[in-house]
Amino acid sequence: MIIEIPGYRTLEINKLVLDYNGTIAIDGDILESVKERLRILAADLDIYVLTADTHGTARQKCAGLPVTIMTFPGDSVMYEKERIIRDLGAEVSMAVGNGRNDVLMCREAVLSVAIAGREGAFSGLIAETDVTVCTVEDALDLLIKPKRLIATLRG
Repeated sequence: MIIEIPGYRTLEINKLVLDYNGTIAIDGDILESVKERLRILAADLDIYVLTADTHGTARQKCAGLPVTIMTFPGDSVMYEKERIIRDLGAEVSMAVGNGRNDVLMCREAVLSVAIAGREGAFSGLIAETDVTVCTVEDALDLLIKPKRLIATLRG
């Protein structure tokens, strides 16, 4: 997916890296509207869900979705997310999160989005991201309807 943003830069994104709890899931559950968008985006992007799996249900809740789930211990989440996005190719990745443990991942990504949803957002994350939105649907729609992203980031 190539998005030309006048006065800013041209983005080539082929990976979407998502935090789980507070980002694509609320209290461990994924809304159907989010699942629909993930299915649409999977036609153009490789989608990864990174999680400490607070509720222990991420794999079950993502079953049947076109995503790769990656879990790791709770005390190393921030650094694991950073390592994974570098390994995937930060220069072609969009990162989406809401928490303190998403800061390094979002700092690395070529495009990053903070979700200030029901769970809230870590204020330090908002300072590190390119865009802040209210819901994960809004974040995913930036790729489904890229003119929204262009309008937000253009110079």
